[in-house]
Amino acid sequence: MSEEAHRIDAEVRLRPAALGDAGPLAESLSRSRTYMRPWEPVRPDAFYTEQGQRERLAVALADRDAGRAMPWVLCDAQDRAIGTFTLNGVVLGPFRSAALGYWVDVDFAGRGLATAAVRLICELARDELRLHRIEAATLPYNEASQRVLANCGFEQIGLAPGYLHIDGEWRDHRLFQRVLHDGPVTGAPAGA
Repeated sequence: MSEEAHRIDAEVRLRPAALGDAGPLAESLSRSRTYMRPWEPVRPDAFYTEQGQRERLAVALADRDAGRAMPWVLCDAQDRAIGTFTLNGVVLGPFRSAALGYWVDVDFAGRGLATAAVRLICELARDELRLHRIEAATLPYNEASQRVLANCGFEQIGLAPGYLHIDGEWRDHRLFQRVLHDGPVTGAPAGA
C-alpha cells in the first residue's frame, strides 16, 4: 500500500497511520469523547492517553504489516491526526473483503471529510489492495454515518441484532457493503 498522503480538502489529508500519531490522536479523542459517546464502546480512561493510543496503533500497524488491516489517519494542516479510517479484517483469496471503521474529530465534523475519505479509501482498496468489497456497520440511528456510506455507494444488506457493545449495551447495527468491482482478481500475490 502506498505511503502517499492524499489531499481531502485545502487543509486536510489522509495518510497511513504511524506511531507518532499517538499524541495527536489522544488529544483529538479526548476532545471528541462526549460527541462520540453514543457511537463508541465504553473505553477506559487509559484509551484517551498518548500511551493508550501508542498501544492501539502498535496493534494496528502490526495488523497492517501482516496484511490484516490498513489504518489511515486524517490530518489537519499541521499534520496532526484528527480522525482515523481503518480497513479491518482484510481477507484475500476468493473473498477479497474488509470491514471499514472511521471517526472524525468533533471540531472537523460536518464538513464532508468522512465522505471524501471513504470515497478515496474505496478507490485505494480496489486499486492497491485489490479488494472486491468493503463492508461497514452503523447503529440504526446514526443517520450521519449512513449518509456517508450512501453517498459513497454502499448499500444496506441487513440488520444484525446485538451486533456490537456500544455505549454500555449490545446494540443492533445496520450492515452495508460496497462492491468495488466485478472483474477477475488481478494483481494479487501468488496464493493470495
